[in-house]
Amino acid sequence: MKKMIFTAAMMLASAAAMAQSGTFQIKGNVEGLPDSLVAMIGRKTENIDVKKKKFEFSKNFDKPQWVYLCDQKVIKSGAFSAIPVFAIPSETIEMKGNFTGGVDIKGGKFYQEQDLMNEYKGQAYKDIKALWKWYSDNVNDSNRDSIEKVVDERMEPLQKKYAADLLAYAKQHSDQECIALLIDELDDVKDKETLISLMADNVKNGRMKAYYEPIFERAKKRAEMEEKAKVVQASGVEAPDFTLNDINGKPFSLSSLRGKYVVIDFWGSWCIWCIKGMPKMKEYYEKYKGKFEILGVDCNDTEAKWKAAVEKHQLPWIHVYNPKGSDVLDKYAVQGFPTKIVIGPDGKIVKTIVGEDPAFYTLLDEVLK
Repeated sequence: MKKMIFTAAMMLASAAAMAQSGTFQIKGNVEGLPDSLVAMIGRKTENIDVKKKKFEFSKNFDKPQWVYLCDQKVIKSGAFSAIPVFAIPSETIEMKGNFTGGVDIKGGKFYQEQDLMNEYKGQAYKDIKALWKWYSDNVNDSNRDSIEKVVDERMEPLQKKYAADLLAYAKQHSDQECIALLIDELDDVKDKETLISLMADNVKNGRMKAYYEPIFERAKKRAEMEEKAKVVQASGVEAPDFTLNDINGKPFSLSSLRGKYVVIDFWGSWCIWCIKGMPKMKEYYEKYKGKFEILGVDCNDTEAKWKAAVEKHQLPWIHVYNPKGSDVLDKYAVQGFPTKIVIGPDGKIVKTIVGEDPAFYTLLDEVLK
């Protein structure tokens, strides 16, 4: 009997998985549509044929996901402006309005409930929005530090209230599939976990599971890495040694640089902020030439793109390639790019700086002057 029940459960699970696949359609009647309209799905784009102000888009999806309607010309310019649409297999929506002035989306039960949830979110977010406007209206180069300090102090309680409001909404509408989208709005992994616990079974184990579960798993992993980073990236900790191939294909070990200051720069050719920071890095490499070394560790890249980027940007320091399967990122609990880890001559970490931050150059001036 147990075997029969198990087999039946497997068949039901398989049928449920198959049922999640289907064609998603958009029927649009929108003013101001660009001729170069595209649908961005992940990192890929698909052209959409526009006739006057009308268009249709249809695509088969095996799980719910975001689709962004964009102007291809704007994307190529380096900017990003888009109409976000949450695509659910086997659903059809109608879109009306103005491409740059706002659109209305009409669809089935999910989209009707999503509209109401978005109205609630807008009200819940208004205090945070007002704070950002205050920041934008008042910040300048002379007061940036003091203004940002005020924002940081005011923002934390506002974000906590926003999260609490969203969770209250989820509790009141636990059987609505759209509440799964709130997982994107909640920063704290514990809040994400609470959201999932509030979901009714039809949401928790239905078609939206394929959307929210990977986000939650990534958040858990990130939280674990953050805790690990507090230990392995802390000042005074021995920097873990590693060996990777350099740009000539020869093994290179971090420990070979013992005795001088070293900056490990975790970067990638795909990372916009990494590339933007290279001119300043080159300036400081020349400024303190011979007093420290930079070890660029290229990540999440192909060897060809890595080598091309080093050549294109004329990066004069030591470079190594971090391939898939390497444990170097895990050793250092790297979570974002660029991450710069400054190591002293004794092989111990001086400081870790994530992002393109002027504090990195201030630190170099302090330790290398």
